[in-house]
Amino acid sequence: MTHRINAQPGILDITPYVGGEGKTHGANHVTKLSSNENPLGPSARAVEAYTALATNIATYPDGSHFALRTAIAEVHGLRADRIICGCGSDEILSLLCQAYAGPGTEIVHTQHGFAMYAIYAKVAGSTPVVVAEDTRRTDVDALLAAVTDRTRLVFVANPNNPTGTLIPDAEIERLADNLPPHVLLVMDGAYAEFVREPGYDGYAGLVGRRDNVVMTRTFSKVYGLGALRVGWAYGPDHVIDVLNRVRGPFNVTAAGLAAAEAAVRDTEWTEHCVIQNEVWREWLARQLARAGIDSDPSHGNFICARFPDVDTAKAADAALRQRGYIVRDVQGYDLPGCLRITIGDETATRAVADILTKFMAAR
Repeated sequence: MTHRINAQPGILDITPYVGGEGKTHGANHVTKLSSNENPLGPSARAVEAYTALATNIATYPDGSHFALRTAIAEVHGLRADRIICGCGSDEILSLLCQAYAGPGTEIVHTQHGFAMYAIYAKVAGSTPVVVAEDTRRTDVDALLAAVTDRTRLVFVANPNNPTGTLIPDAEIERLADNLPPHVLLVMDGAYAEFVREPGYDGYAGLVGRRDNVVMTRTFSKVYGLGALRVGWAYGPDHVIDVLNRVRGPFNVTAAGLAAAEAAVRDTEWTEHCVIQNEVWREWLARQLARAGIDSDPSHGNFICARFPDVDTAKAADAALRQRGYIVRDVQGYDLPGCLRITIGDETATRAVADILTKFMAAR
């Protein structure tokens, strides 16, 4: 008997998101450099806060996220009532699509943007519109040209993933200034903490001055809490009100809230992680360039390495895997011939440079 239980139109057209691999064959020890995780791990204070919850898991978490929102506001100089927390920033991106898009609407994102933008658009019944980038950089004029009366959201990551590129704040402000009143600009700041440019604030100031911009952040990258799935957003009052109406009542675990609060307050550890990332990111970029592997200046905790062609990239990936180092093939992001390499600790970074230098020399 044929069943008549059907998913909403378009759902079966979605190709499921595939995260970075964590296993490979033929290596005794595996170092995962495919998901942009923090190789130094979380703050010791965050681990302590998480562990303390082990004896109190029978009660629901604080559905208002009060303590975490307060901590975020105090550390970043924001208004706590304009912050919302989620199960990773992914949940917040999904909620934005559910709340503001739907059948007959469009969601605009860049060519090499995060794969989940298109997926969340389709889940909401909206149509994703892909906009070409300018040499792997967000093109504001192209984004504005793609906006129509059907557009509801524009997703921009700056710095972008997987390219690591960053466009000037003035360009983002120009984008916000020229969007029509019915369009919300979503600034995905998953890698904002790694940016060392003077005055960069992840667009918190822009959000504070406007009613058409929201920024999202995550605890999965620099804070090293990927397993706990905690994220947050800062937005206009009207957006935060809408998102609080559609989110689940207890969408962040008590352990996640406690660990994230401790992590965001441990600014010394965060700064240490950012500095170490910058040191080894720049070192790796120089070593790869000497070996004949190009990359754009990265403002994240990864490098998008460009090889001469797809076959060379695949062979380089195989050479790394043979030695137990797993990086990310980004052909699915329309970047053929590229590998995204998370910046590991000193040992891992030196090993990757050595393997790829010898690989290129032998070609």
